[in-house]
Amino acid sequence: MIHPSYTELMQKVNNEVELGDEPVINSRYSIVIATAKRARQIIGGAEPYVSNAAGKKPLSIAVEELYSGDVKILGEDDTNTEEEF
Repeated sequence: MIHPSYTELMQKVNNEVELGDEPVINSRYSIVIATAKRARQIIGGAEPYVSNAAGKKPLSIAVEELYSGDVKILGEDDTNTEEEF
């Protein structure tokens, strides 16, 4: 089982959303898709943003990156220089 759970991960990703705004992630499906997309990038050769990635599977690295805030999930309307998923 991967830690943190999807609900903890969703809360962490959505914690910077202003009161009254729509959350970035509002379903399990969205968090799974974003994490899988980042894991595919890591498999494809992208450098992990976490320091302790050696020996870990790409999905575990992707979950850790999202949870630690190293990777942000941007909405469709957001245009930012950060990594978008």
